[in-house]
Amino acid sequence: MAQDRAAARRRRLLGAGILALVGLALLALGLTVADGPLAGLEVALAIALLVTSYVVQRMARRETLYADEERG
Repeated sequence: MAQDRAAARRRRLLGAGILALVGLALLALGLTVADGPLAGLEVALAIALLVTSYVVQRMARRETLYADEERG
């Protein structure tokens, strides 16, 4: 049971990391290369991805914290 939780946490954190990398890449493109409405769209999408990444990380850590409190 604990191994399943640890594996799920690692998968969520990996997914959050990938989202963050894609978000940062889009943000860099939107702020440097792109221009016009496309740049604004890329920046908005990048911010949404970064916020989603943060939320996924937070959920993974919170789930682990509460699981530890339930056992102990």
